[in-house]
Amino acid sequence: MNPDDLKLRKTLQDARPSPPLPPRFQESVWRRIENAEIPLKTESWLDTFAALILRPRFAYTTVAMLALAGILLGSHQGAQSVKHAEQERYLMLVAPNALR
Repeated sequence: MNPDDLKLRKTLQDARPSPPLPPRFQESVWRRIENAEIPLKTESWLDTFAALILRPRFAYTTVAMLALAGILLGSHQGAQSVKHAEQERYLMLVAPNALR
């Protein structure tokens, strides 16, 4: 097979025809790209932040950060619960009538 074979190339192109592109296709593609790159102008900083973290390139990072924050807050809450339970247990041993 010769890659420069024009007859073969024409036969392959005819075997798989491609439909014509809609009018002004390239122009609309570039417009969509430009609109995606324009920074969002919203009234609230929270809306801007939400729009930023919901973009596909930041989605995995956002999910990972939220999972890490959940783990850290959960472990902190668990430590506080254990500390509180230990304090109650100590008071029950030292002064059983103090908790009533």
